[in-house]
Amino acid sequence: MKKMFVIALLAGFAGSVLAQQSLKPEDAIKTRKAAYSFMSWNMGKIKANVDGTFNKEQVVAAANAVAAVANSGLGALFVPGTDKDIGDQKTRLKPEFFQQPDKVKEVGTNFNREANELAKVAATGDVAAIKAQFGKTGATCKACHDNFRKD
Repeated sequence: MKKMFVIALLAGFAGSVLAQQSLKPEDAIKTRKAAYSFMSWNMGKIKANVDGTFNKEQVVAAANAVAAVANSGLGALFVPGTDKDIGDQKTRLKPEFFQQPDKVKEVGTNFNREANELAKVAATGDVAAIKAQFGKTGATCKACHDNFRKD
């Protein structure tokens, strides 16, 4: 739990520093794509563990990484204009993201809550509970994709 707190604290600090910087839209797209790629890789590690040979330490580390991304201030990377490709940075963000702030807040809040719960459940080592919470966390990812991501 102490390790998760340190990771979340560092991620939050990094997120607040990043939020204070004035990123160019193409840099915001590039950075958020990297964050989501990192998170996806960690979600994949969790899935591989709950579907195969289980290694609690790997699952805990991956779940803590997902929670750290969720708590990093990622929303600061969604600046106006980043729903369009800019330079060599491609995006799949729908314009609806900027038109539905209440829905964005709901989806983001749900993701943060479930990602944090995933980290807590992972620490228990209960494979069935982790698998169930992994599903809930993944459903919040899907909700965002369904609403705000182009195919």
